[in-house]
Amino acid sequence: MAGEPQADCLFCKIAAGDIPATIVRETDTTVAFRDINPQAPTHVLVIPKVHYADAAALAVGDPQAAVDVLREAGEVAAAEKTVDRGYRIVFNTGAGAGQTVFHAHAHVLGGRGLEWPPDNRLVHP
Repeated sequence: MAGEPQADCLFCKIAAGDIPATIVRETDTTVAFRDINPQAPTHVLVIPKVHYADAAALAVGDPQAAVDVLREAGEVAAAEKTVDRGYRIVFNTGAGAGQTVFHAHAHVLGGRGLEWPPDNRLVHP
């Protein structure tokens, strides 16, 4: 059920402390930890402790938790000293967008140029 920990969810297990991660921040409602496959010098994931499949479901099901994730993403950026150079907060929603763990999470990316679009090709279906 949405909002409840899922036994088969990697991020629920990290939030519960059952699987180790390099935690950089933790609050009553969120956990922030380093991505194991970093795409930038700063690549930290911020997750809500409640389980929702993606950011859209989180925003509908627990708007305060969504706010908490965004606030913590900003705190992570400040702690990682990426604010002055700029940083990106990314929510991938769905497998087609690159979401591989179906527990809402924000990627905080910084410490390198983050041009847009990410590559020079425009891909259309």
